Amino acid sequence: MILTGEEIRKHLGESIVIEPFDETQLNPNSVNLRLHDELMVYEELVLDMKKPSRVRRITIPPEGLVLPPHQLYLGRTLEWTETHNFVPMIEGRSSAGRLGLSVVVTAG
Repeated sequence: MILTGEEIRKHLGESIVIEPFDETQLNPNSVNLRLHDELMVYEELVLDMKKPSRVRRITIPPEGLVLPPHQLYLGRTLEWTETHNFVPMIEGRSSAGRLGLSVVVTAG
């Protein structure tokens, strides 16, 4: 079952925590989360789980950032979220998908 915006609002502060919460980000059945201005970029092209992976941190400037291809970027949301009794789902926005960006969440 996907919660409606009203149900999300009803559970805020109890079973659903979103910090900071902005009412304008609440939709009919979802909440828009914003991308933090810091990204991690893996230095190696081939990742070996047996070895520590070198990463560097980059800051997205206010005017934006063009991401070079063939790199793995890890981003995070500006909002901190926590849920109890619900299973959250994170999906990319279709506008970002049309630019070739995807959100991959494979870990629980």
